[in-house]
Amino acid sequence: MSPKLPENNSQTITDYLNHQKSLIAEDESEDSYKFAFDDEDFLLRRETLGVRFQLELLKPEILLHEQGIEHTITVFGSTRFVSSQVAQEMERSAKSPEALATAQKALLHSKYYDSAREFGSLVASYNASQFEARNKLHIATGGGPGIMEAANRGAFEAGDKSIGFNISLPREQHPNQYLTPGLSFRFHYFAIRKMHFMLRARAIVAYPGGFGSFDELFEVLTLMQTKKVVRFPIILVGRDFWCETIRFETMLQNGVIDQEDMNLIHFVENAESAWHVIQDWYQLA
Repeated sequence: MSPKLPENNSQTITDYLNHQKSLIAEDESEDSYKFAFDDEDFLLRRETLGVRFQLELLKPEILLHEQGIEHTITVFGSTRFVSSQVAQEMERSAKSPEALATAQKALLHSKYYDSAREFGSLVASYNASQFEARNKLHIATGGGPGIMEAANRGAFEAGDKSIGFNISLPREQHPNQYLTPGLSFRFHYFAIRKMHFMLRARAIVAYPGGFGSFDELFEVLTLMQTKKVVRFPIILVGRDFWCETIRFETMLQNGVIDQEDMNLIHFVENAESAWHVIQDWYQLA
């Protein structure tokens, strides 16, 4: 009995676009005669995976360069948090005990949304005092809702550029409304998206979040621990959440990480403290 292993353990671009295998056979001259760059079915073949990787890497690289963006601060966090204003409205309109409990939880977590929004505004205020693009730091997020929206919103409302690296999912994640036109990008491959989170990052600011936030955070920590990238501040907002969820001290005691690894992390409680860490690190005015 042969094992029933999947042919591909992730959603393929062909599946995503609902292309059938028969469409990429190109048995007809009409198909084979097309320019390679104008032949969508050919570009979706398994053999052209490397080309698609290159294109996803290159497109944002070119557009960001054209916009003069050299440095970013990448902000992670839960997609589920809403502003205090939205949470209060949820509480006022709750019609059942379940809805009221949901609203109260949203109100509890709204402090993180409001903090991320304030942080985006603080970074934008700094940029407004700089005349050269090479001295500016721009907010970059995953481009979706929650903490991502909040950080983008703070920068956008202050008149600064706001970047979103969105990802195509089976349940589509739509870009938030606070992204600068021309700086909202869509990725199919998580790996390339993560590269763009890091390529220009001069700091990481992580708010409480779920699997996605932890995935991104540990990727950065691993890159720094193994000295694959130059070290820069990794700022975790909300010490209680992070230290209750990740037992850093237990990891230290068991010798699976070193104190040097813990020195990568800065715990703060608010947006102003997060910005002060970055200011001190880079000696910003």
